[in-house]
Amino acid sequence: MIYLIGSVLLSAYLTLSFKVLQRVHIAVLPAIVFNYITCVITGLIINKSWPINSGTVLLHGWFMWAMVLGCLFIVLFNIIAITTQKIGVAVASVANKISMIIPILFFIIVHNEPLNTLKIIGFILALIAVVLTCYTKATNKATPLKSTTLLLPIILFVGSGMLDTLYKYVYDLYLANDDVTLNHFLVISFGTAGFIGFLYLMYLYISGQLKFDYRAVLAGIIIGLPNYFSIWCLGKLYKANLMESSEIISLNNMAIVLVSTVAALFLFKEKLSKINWLGITFAILAIVLISFNKYL
Repeated sequence: MIYLIGSVLLSAYLTLSFKVLQRVHIAVLPAIVFNYITCVITGLIINKSWPINSGTVLLHGWFMWAMVLGCLFIVLFNIIAITTQKIGVAVASVANKISMIIPILFFIIVHNEPLNTLKIIGFILALIAVVLTCYTKATNKATPLKSTTLLLPIILFVGSGMLDTLYKYVYDLYLANDDVTLNHFLVISFGTAGFIGFLYLMYLYISGQLKFDYRAVLAGIIIGLPNYFSIWCLGKLYKANLMESSEIISLNNMAIVLVSTVAALFLFKEKLSKINWLGITFAILAIVLISFNKYL
């Protein structure tokens, strides 16, 4: 259970970190790129070895999946940023977290995971809770949204769902029994994301569209360490095999939303509406039903 707590707390920390970046006016993209570079360095220090140590690395079944995951990392981070700017934080948060329905359905169907009435109610409450907890009133109703802009949350929903599903699928297939391979996989994934992001960042710097800010490097380091270990903890949680995959994904996402919301309430003095509090209540109920349905 310590890995679940670690994954939730570290992931919630990442969510809150982006709020801090916004308040101190640090550009998100450079912080994200330096965060991935920090993740790579962290993984290399932990492994004490370079994952690409021979020409046979391309023959490893997980290698190409790691690169695909890395591409999804950097693309989805930017889609989250664009969605937040164009539509709002609430829509981005809902689309990102409600995507858990994709891996949940995948593992229930593909792995024939057992279902009961309480678990089904818990999943439904979890989806409702995400929407209600992230709900905010529209602040600019006069600005019409383009049809292409409305596609952003849909892309985010599908992409985030694919990311969670892919990580668990590859974990089961290649990473479950070897911590060294898991760390190598994470290094390649973060390295791919960092490489793509770094090239784009250099283009922005050279073209004058973005100015270098040393604070973004510091922010990347501060974000990168917990980012690496949040995914590492999730992998270890899968390995512990304490519950079904669908339960882990739902529980993890729900708890992240819950902890992030409550932390923002106390740290940033964010005001919660009655709808938000209803969402928190549903989140707690969902966690109880999903975690303890076998004993109720």
